[in-house]
Amino acid sequence: MGMWRGLRVAFIVGSLFMILLIIVYWDDVGGFNLYPLQDPKHNPLDYYSQPETSPGSLHSLSTATVLPSSLLSLPTTGGSTPPIPEQLEVGSKAERYREKEREEKEGERREEHEEEEGEWRHAEERRQEERKQSIVSVCSGEGSVEFPGKTRTFDQIPNRELDHLIVDDTHQIIYCYVPKVACTNWKRVMVVLSQSLVSPSSGKPYTDPEAVPPDLVHNSSLHLTFAKFWRHYGSLSRHLMALKLQHYTKFLFVRDPFVRLISAFRNKFGRPNEDFYRQFGSVMLHRYGNLSGSLPETAAQAFAAGIKPSFQQFITYLLDPETEKDATFNEHWRQVYRLCHPCQVQYDFIGKLETLETDSEQLLRILGVDHLLHFPTGARNRTAASWERDWFAGIPIEMRRELYKLYEPDFELFGYPKPDSVLHR
Repeated sequence: MGMWRGLRVAFIVGSLFMILLIIVYWDDVGGFNLYPLQDPKHNPLDYYSQPETSPGSLHSLSTATVLPSSLLSLPTTGGSTPPIPEQLEVGSKAERYREKEREEKEGERREEHEEEEGEWRHAEERRQEERKQSIVSVCSGEGSVEFPGKTRTFDQIPNRELDHLIVDDTHQIIYCYVPKVACTNWKRVMVVLSQSLVSPSSGKPYTDPEAVPPDLVHNSSLHLTFAKFWRHYGSLSRHLMALKLQHYTKFLFVRDPFVRLISAFRNKFGRPNEDFYRQFGSVMLHRYGNLSGSLPETAAQAFAAGIKPSFQQFITYLLDPETEKDATFNEHWRQVYRLCHPCQVQYDFIGKLETLETDSEQLLRILGVDHLLHFPTGARNRTAASWERDWFAGIPIEMRRELYKLYEPDFELFGYPKPDSVLHR
C-alpha cells in the first residue's frame, strides 16, 4: 500500500509538471494569451509606426500580432503609415470624382468655345451677306447713283480693264487687287499659292508670304491675270473666263475711298518718287502750281528745293476734266468699280481694310489654305479715317463735294457712309 500511494503521488506530480510545461509552451507560440486584453481601439498597424528596431531588439517581433499577408505587402513611402483598404477605396473614389469633375468642366469649356466660335462665324457670314447685298442693291438700280459701265455685261469689258483680276488655277481663286488696300501682302499670298517666284537662297518656291520681297510682287509677269488670257488662249479666252468666274472663289479688299486717296497721296507724293514725280507730280505743278521757270528734273532735286505737289493740287488734278481723258488715271486712285467691276463679277468675299485681320483669317479658312500659310502680319498702312477732317480742311467745300461725286459709286457699292463731316464743314 505504501508503495502504491507513492506511485500515485509521483504520477500526480508528474502530470502537474507536464501540464505546466504545456501551458508555458502554448503561451510562447501564441496558442494561449495569458496577458491582459488589449484596448479594442488598438490598431494592429501601429506596428508600422514604431521606430525601426535594431538587430539586438528583434526579439520584440515575437510578440507582434500576426497580420494578413495582403497588408504586409502594401507599399510604404518613407516612414508614413500606409492606408488601409477602406482608406484606399475612399481615396480612389475621391480621385474618380475629381477626374469626372475636371472632364465635365473641360466639356463645358469646349461647348462654350464652340458656341462662341459658332456665333462669331455666324456674325462673319452675316457681315459678308450684308456687303454682297449692298453691291447687288446698287447694281440693280435700287440706289440713285449712276456710273460708267454699270449696266454693261462682262463680255463688254475690254481686256485691258481686266488686268487686276489675278487667277490661281491650282487653288481655284480669283483675286482683284486694289492698290493701297493691303494689295502688297495679298499679292505675296498669291505668289506663294501659285509658286510663281523662287527664293534665291533655297532655290525653291517661297512658302512664307512674309519672306517674299515686297518690291518684287508688283512685277506683272508673276501673276496670271484675265488681261493675259487672250495671249494664252486666243478665241477661247472669254469662254475660260466665264467658266472660272462661275466655279472659282472670287474676292477683293476695299477701303474708305477718301482715306485711300490720302494714303495714295502720302505714299506717292509725300516723299521723293521719281516715276510719280515725272508722270504726275510735274503735271500737277505745271498746271496748278503757278511756278515760273522750269521744274527740277528729279524728285530728289524738287524735294530738296521744297517743290512738291500739295494735297489740294492733287485733288484739283483728280477733278480736272483733262485727267479723265488721260489714260493715266492711275490705279492708285482709280475707283474700285473701274478696277474690279463688281456689277459684272459676283464676288464671293468682300474684305475691308478696316477689318483686315479678322477678314483675312476668315478668307484663308474659306479658301481652304489656312493650313498652308498665314496672312503677313508686317507693317501695314496706318492712314486713319480720323485724319480726313484735317487733310480736307484746306480744300474748298465745293471741291470736296465734287470729289465725293467722283467716288460716290465706291462709297455706295461697299457700304461706306457718306462723309458728312468733310462735305458740310
